[in-house]
Amino acid sequence: MIYPKNLEEKINFTKIRELLKEACTGPLGMDFVDKMGFSKDPNLVGKLLDQTAEFKAIIESGELFPSSNFTNIYPYLEKAKIEGNFLYEEEFHEMRLSLFTLSRCIEFFKDHEEIYPNLFNLLGLVALDNTILKAIERIIDEKGKIRNNASQELSLIRSQILYEENRLRKVLDRIFRDAKAKGLTPEDASVTIRGGRMVIPVLAENKRKIKGFIHDESATGQTVYLEPAEVLDINNELKDLEYMEKREIQKILTKLTDVVRPSIPELRRAYHFLGMVDFIRAKAKFAIKTNSSRPILKKERQLDWSNARHPLLEFALKQQQKKIIPLNISLDHNRRLLVISGPNAGGKSVTLKTVAMVQYMLQCGLLVPLDGHSTCSLFDNFFIDIGDEQNIENDLSTYSSHLMSMKYFTEFADKRTILFIDEFGTGTEPQFGGAIAEGILLALNRTGAYGVLTTHYGNLKQIASKNQGLINGAMRYDVDKLEPLYQLDLGKPGSSFALEIASKIGISKDIIEYAKGHIGEDRVKYDKMLTKLENQLANYEQLVNENKKKERILDLRVKEYTDLKENIDQNKKKFLQDAKVEAKLLLDEVNKKIENTIADIKKSKGDKETTKQLRAEIEDLKVKVNPEKKAVSIPEVKDVEGDIQVGDYVRLIDNGTIAQVLALKKKEAEISIGDLKSNVKINRLQKISLSDAKKEKKSFAKRTGFDSNSKMLEYSPNLDIRGMRGEEILPLVQSFVDDGYMLGLKDLRIVHGKGNGILKEITRNLLRNMNPVAKMEDEHADRGGAGVTLVTLKA
Repeated sequence: MIYPKNLEEKINFTKIRELLKEACTGPLGMDFVDKMGFSKDPNLVGKLLDQTAEFKAIIESGELFPSSNFTNIYPYLEKAKIEGNFLYEEEFHEMRLSLFTLSRCIEFFKDHEEIYPNLFNLLGLVALDNTILKAIERIIDEKGKIRNNASQELSLIRSQILYEENRLRKVLDRIFRDAKAKGLTPEDASVTIRGGRMVIPVLAENKRKIKGFIHDESATGQTVYLEPAEVLDINNELKDLEYMEKREIQKILTKLTDVVRPSIPELRRAYHFLGMVDFIRAKAKFAIKTNSSRPILKKERQLDWSNARHPLLEFALKQQQKKIIPLNISLDHNRRLLVISGPNAGGKSVTLKTVAMVQYMLQCGLLVPLDGHSTCSLFDNFFIDIGDEQNIENDLSTYSSHLMSMKYFTEFADKRTILFIDEFGTGTEPQFGGAIAEGILLALNRTGAYGVLTTHYGNLKQIASKNQGLINGAMRYDVDKLEPLYQLDLGKPGSSFALEIASKIGISKDIIEYAKGHIGEDRVKYDKMLTKLENQLANYEQLVNENKKKERILDLRVKEYTDLKENIDQNKKKFLQDAKVEAKLLLDEVNKKIENTIADIKKSKGDKETTKQLRAEIEDLKVKVNPEKKAVSIPEVKDVEGDIQVGDYVRLIDNGTIAQVLALKKKEAEISIGDLKSNVKINRLQKISLSDAKKEKKSFAKRTGFDSNSKMLEYSPNLDIRGMRGEEILPLVQSFVDDGYMLGLKDLRIVHGKGNGILKEITRNLLRNMNPVAKMEDEHADRGGAGVTLVTLKA
C-alpha cells in the first residue's frame, strides 16, 4: 500500500522513469518501464535485483550483446491474426530484424548459462525456434524487398518486365535521337518518366510532329512530355506486367502471413521476453550511471546503509562540478523512527528524500546508489507527507491536509510500514502544533512503524530521546563559519542555530537579548549545550582524522622497517654462509700448503736456502689469509684565503659537495653543480683551489658513495606522482627531498594533481616530518595551483 496516490511525483520518481526510458532501445522496454511498480514480495524483488546485477556485469565485461532492433511487432501480430489479412514487405522486414535480435539474445544466454543464471531463466518465456525467421528470410531480402525467387511466377514476371524495359529503352532512345537530330527536343534533355510511363521531352511547338500521347508539360509550358505511339503498346505491356507482379507479391505475402498466424501466441511471449531484456539492460545502464549496487536483503526489518546518495541530486551537483555528500544511516527495531533536527537549509529534507527515494527504488527492483555491503529490508506500506497539499476544492488548508495524512498514518501504519514526514507539526500555532505533533509521534511509535521525520520542535527532540523506538538525528553544522555540512549524526538532536545565525548576519544585540529573554533561560542553555557539543564533535573528528593520518604513516614506516629487517636477516645468513665456505677453502689451502712445506723441508734435509724460500711463501700465504685493511686516504684540503669571487671553486660546508661560483648576489651565490644551478647562502660555502676541488670530488664520492656531479646529471627538481598509491610515494618523496638537500638545492616541485586531494594530503604530511623542509605552499594558479606543492629546503 502506498500513500498518497501521487507519491511518485512527490519524491520525483517520475524523473527516474524518464531516465530509464531514455536508456531503453525501443518501445518494448519502455512499456516495461511504465509497468514497473512498488513490490513487497522479497522473492520478486530479489530476482529483479539479481537480473539487473547480472546485466550490469555483462555491460561492464564488454561482451557483445545485441543492442538494436528491439522492435514492437504487436500491431503487426494484431493485423496478422485476422484471416485474409497480410503484412507488407516493410513490416516483415522489421519482424525479420527483430527475430534475428531475439535469436542472438537466446544464443548468448544459452552460451553463458552458468555465469548469468537468472537471465538464462528468462528463456522459459520463449518457446519459439528459427522456423519463422527462416521462412521470412526466404521471401524478404536484406533490404526489405521481395526476392526474385520468392516464387516461380514472380521470377518469370520480373524477367519479362526486365526484357520489356530493355526493349522500351532501345525504341525510345532511337526515337529520341531522331527527334533530337531534327531539333524537335530541348538541349541537354533526356528520356524520363511521367505518370509511371517512359516519355521523351519535346518542344511545345513541335508536339504535333511526333505521333503520341502527351502526359505532362514543364512549368513554363515550353516543353511537353510525350509518349510516342510506337512505344504505347510496350508501355501498356509493362503496366500489365506490373499489375501481375503486385498480385503475385500479394499472394506471396498472404501465404507468408498464413505461416506466421499459428505462431502468434509464441511470438507474443517471445517479444515479451525481448522487451524484458531491453528493460533489464536499461536498469543496468542506469545502475552504472548512478554507481548503484545490489544490497543485502534481510527479512528482519533494518536499514544499515553506507554512502547512500540521491541519484537526481547527484546528477544536478555533477553539472555544477560539485560532489554529493553521502548519507550513512542505521535503523532497527530498537530505533525505528528517526527524528531529524537542525538549521534551515541544513539538509534535513534532502536526507529524508534520499532515504525515501532509495527505498522506493529498491522495492521497484532497481539497484540502489549505496555500498553493496549495506543491509536493506522491504516494507508492505510506504507512506509519505511532504510539500504543500493545500486543496482548494475540498477547502483544506495546508495544515488540515497534513492532519488528514497523519490521520491516515495513525490508522493504517503498522510494523510493516515505512513512513516519511517533512516539517512535522508545522503549519499552525507552534504551541498547539508542537503538542499535536508530540501525540502523533507517540502514536506512530506504538504502531511499530519505521521512518524518517524532520522537525524544528524542541519537544519532539525530547520525546525522541526518552522513548524506545525513537532516535534523534542532527544535521551537522559548522558553528564558526555558520555553514551546513550536510552530514547526519545519529543519537543526538540538532540545534536550529537561530540566535547564532541572527548574530552573524548583524541583528542588533538588543533584539537578540530580547529574544533570549522571551525564549527562556532553559531553552537558551539547551541550544548553547548543543552548540558546544557540535564544537566538541568537530574538534574530536579533527583529532581522529589527524591520528588516522599518523597511524597510516606509522604503518608505512613499520612496513618499511620490517621489510628492511627481513632483507638484512636474509643477507646476513647468506653472507655468513659464504664466509664459512670461503674460510673452509682458505683453511684447506693453508693446511695443504703447510703439509707440502714440511714435506719439502724433509726432502731438502733442512737446506737453508730452501727453508728460507719456503718461509717466504708461508709469509705470502699469511698475508693472503689475513690481509690488512687499507684505509681510504682522505686528501687534506686546504682552505684558500680571501673572499669568494665569480669563477672560484667552493665546497658546501654542510654536505661536502663541490661547486663553482657563477654569480654573487648580496649574501647569496649562484653556483653550478654539474649541469644544474642553485642559489646558496655564502656562509654555507668554503673557497678551495682547483686542484683540491678535483681531488675532493673523487674523495667525496668514494667516502660517501654520493657522486654529486653524476647525481646532478640525473636529478630533476620536479617530481610527478600523479596516479600513484600512497605506499608508493613515501620512498620517492623521501629520496627526492634528501637528494635535493644533499645537492644544495633550495626549491623543489612535487606534482600530485588535484583529484580528491588524497595524494596532496599524504605528500604534505610526509613533508611536515622531514627536517630539510623549511616550508611548502601551493604553486601559482596559472601553473597548477593546488595540484602542485612547492617545497623550500632549509639553508
